[in-house]
Amino acid sequence: MIEDRVLIAGAGPVGLVAAAQLVKQGIAVTVLEAGNELGSESRASTFHPPTLDMLHELGVADDLIAEGLKAPKLQYRSKKDGVIAQFDFGEIADKTGHPYRVQSEQFKLTRLLLAKLRDESLFRIEFGARVEDVQQDDDGVRVSVRGNDAQSVRTGKWLIGADGARSEVRRALGVEFEGFTWPERFLVLSTPFDFDAAIPDLVSVNYVADPDCWQFLLRIPGMWRVMFPVPQEVSDEAATSPEFGQAMLSRVVAGGRFHIAHTTLYRVHQRVAKQFRVGRSFLVGDAAHINNPLGGMGMNGGIHDSVNLTARLADVHHGMAHDSDLDRYDLQRRLVTLESVQTQTIQNKRDLEAKDEADQAAFRERLRGIAADPEARKTYLQRVSMITSLKRAGELG
Repeated sequence: MIEDRVLIAGAGPVGLVAAAQLVKQGIAVTVLEAGNELGSESRASTFHPPTLDMLHELGVADDLIAEGLKAPKLQYRSKKDGVIAQFDFGEIADKTGHPYRVQSEQFKLTRLLLAKLRDESLFRIEFGARVEDVQQDDDGVRVSVRGNDAQSVRTGKWLIGADGARSEVRRALGVEFEGFTWPERFLVLSTPFDFDAAIPDLVSVNYVADPDCWQFLLRIPGMWRVMFPVPQEVSDEAATSPEFGQAMLSRVVAGGRFHIAHTTLYRVHQRVAKQFRVGRSFLVGDAAHINNPLGGMGMNGGIHDSVNLTARLADVHHGMAHDSDLDRYDLQRRLVTLESVQTQTIQNKRDLEAKDEADQAAFRERLRGIAADPEARKTYLQRVSMITSLKRAGELG
């Protein structure tokens, strides 16, 4: 007997947004989370304007904003030139109800969503429930789950794989994860160091171009997160040592002495699943696509996936659309990921690390030209805030 509900693998921000969207539409869901509790890693920490608009519809945006930090401006710098260009999201206030980024760790959103869902009769969540296999037919989906050293089966009409870059759902569906891995790793150091006192005119989001070692400075409540590339020849052990962290932060402020509260080193990929839909199963978020974090588009793109997909699932569930309409999710979100998210994040990295003087000059002049033109600024802000990619998805039919 197939239960009349949607199964969701993964209780990260993307999976819980999907759950909240479906419950709001009167659809029963079960979330299967492999971990024993919600994740507590910092990981993604940027929420773009249209994402905040979506979260507002779910009733959690205000609390997320209250726990986070508004970042109305972003800045591009270089070690040689200082500030190259600055952009203010206030210029696109006519396009969004939230003309700013919010800097807040993703685990704050998952806790807000779970607190909102806990008392909903249509909502279930199972922790320590790892998806191991997926079988489906015309009637529904059967998911084999491992928990407490025992295997059991959960059934539903549909399955959403929101279980991350190493998705068991994607593996079980046999979907290829096309793309590549960057040779260098990314190091993120969290520190309460007062960069404002040391660097004039700093804003909360700062991309610093440097042919030797680019930097990204992101302010979150009470802390800065600073990102650097780490060359292949540096071992993981060396890269995560306190001495290496101090040396890297000294590239930002020479002679500084830094308290390092948290260190994360990870490999960076640019990959997109070959299909976002296989029968009654779907991939969203990191299970469907991963990219470098320059631009903060990964988690946001995943939330946009969830909102797109669940709106279509609700229409099918309520008899307002044929299930062939669900193919449009694959068409829209996969193509937008390839056209916008992958292209933009790759370009962001190449701009910051450009070694050739001509490439560096072209980057500076391109940004200065955009910053000097009011219409170009608005177009640019819509692109980096992901408003343009959402509009493009709608154009795809």
